[in-house]
Amino acid sequence: MEHETAAVAVAYHSGYGHTARLAAAVATGARAVPATQAVLIDVASMSPEDWQVLDRADAIIFGAPTYMGSASSAFKAFAEATSPVWADGLRWKDKIAAGFTNSQAVNGDKLNTLVGFAILAAQHGMHWVSLGMYPGWATSAGSPDDENRLGAYLGAMAQSNGDEGPDLAPPDSDLRTGQRLGRRVAEVTHQWLRGRVASAVAA
Repeated sequence: MEHETAAVAVAYHSGYGHTARLAAAVATGARAVPATQAVLIDVASMSPEDWQVLDRADAIIFGAPTYMGSASSAFKAFAEATSPVWADGLRWKDKIAAGFTNSQAVNGDKLNTLVGFAILAAQHGMHWVSLGMYPGWATSAGSPDDENRLGAYLGAMAQSNGDEGPDLAPPDSDLRTGQRLGRRVAEVTHQWLRGRVASAVAA
């Protein structure tokens, strides 16, 4: 007995299009894993069908820009709107979770946003997946073209220059980092699903 597919939902908000580009890269990375479906959901315009997609998903990857040191207000409104899911017996319990964020500054206090995502996932009883990468651009031989150039661990970080549109930013290195996160989440989700199937068979 084997699970058929893994369903990954990328639930994100983007203020100017830069984070949407990163979200698309995350979804692309997830789809690169065989038997994985990945769907993008803009949390600023949730429909009843979108909530159903999140309920059915095996993994949810949260994403938002970092504004003034934390997630955008649109994402925070979505996070608060998940309280009925929490109240309904932790409906998202045991789903896989991860996160990504983008800001104009190289630092921008993006870690605070990722921590917020991880706490949201924990409140829902979800299992958090880290980026699982060494930091790039950390030696004299490194460069801004390295994956994980911003040295994140908890999730994927990206940086977009304030004078560049989403056609130019975030840079390719950050988009490839996002793809790596999506792929890792998909791989972990398949491992989790196989383990669940094996446990059911053993029982």
